[in-house]
Amino acid sequence: MELCGGHAVRRRGWGLALMAATVSLAVALPAAPARAAGGPSGITTKGAYLLDSGTNRSLWAKAADTRREMASTTKVMTAVVVLETRGLNLDKRVTVKQSYRDYAARYGASSADLRTGDKLTVRQLLYGLMLPSGCDAGYALADTFGTGATTAGRTRSFIARMNARAGSLGLSRTHYDSFDGIAHGRNYTTPRDLVRLARHALQNRTFTTIVQTARTRQRAANVHRTYTWYNTNQLLGSYRGAVGIKTGTGSRSGYCLVFAAKRGKRTVVGALLNDAYRFRDAARMLDFAFRSRAGTG
Repeated sequence: MELCGGHAVRRRGWGLALMAATVSLAVALPAAPARAAGGPSGITTKGAYLLDSGTNRSLWAKAADTRREMASTTKVMTAVVVLETRGLNLDKRVTVKQSYRDYAARYGASSADLRTGDKLTVRQLLYGLMLPSGCDAGYALADTFGTGATTAGRTRSFIARMNARAGSLGLSRTHYDSFDGIAHGRNYTTPRDLVRLARHALQNRTFTTIVQTARTRQRAANVHRTYTWYNTNQLLGSYRGAVGIKTGTGSRSGYCLVFAAKRGKRTVVGALLNDAYRFRDAARMLDFAFRSRAGTG
């Protein structure tokens, strides 16, 4: 199960390490919507947004500015904040604490099954965050990159950085109260904001490399243990051109997905919030986008 925003989630394998690069590219507001007539058919989602990333033009929207819980798609911002940390060393080793495991177990959350005492690099923890949607990996990163004298203080400061980054990117209808999507009442976004964030994140090569990885094997630095993590995004390997990005599942948020695909020189980014048929609907939205000429000029 992948659960980090509702409380129980689908887990597909164990995930690992992540990528580097410190990029801070502002996200431009999309141009006036250039929607093709009709839009994709048979979409059952509560909220959706579809963007031609190259031209920054809207292709289709449904309740795109309605705030909803986002579950583990929260982790896109977690990764962005880590990757944009000044002086980032992706090879820095982090020791896994028992509290990271206890946290995931307490909430019945998705986990990278990190083992207490293992030393993993920041890059590896990013893989564990984004592929198997490890809330334990998210905790490790927030604890490592936050500031303060205590774990609680460091995680709070990290979440504050997430909100500050949302503000600087113009995500005015987004707010985080967690680093992983386990919501405490004020963890929400909109499909439009989520797509804007994803478009920004995809400009970071390390992020792009990680989220388009279907499976990875990562070895702990201090013990003879190898983690095998599988990506929860079922579009990878099943939809031609899919390059990510992140799933999310929760009891209140429902099934969520922020996704992207590239064909030729064209990249399309979309988001679905509260959609029981997220992978099917994402494929239909992408088919619509690649068939349509809207947003290509």
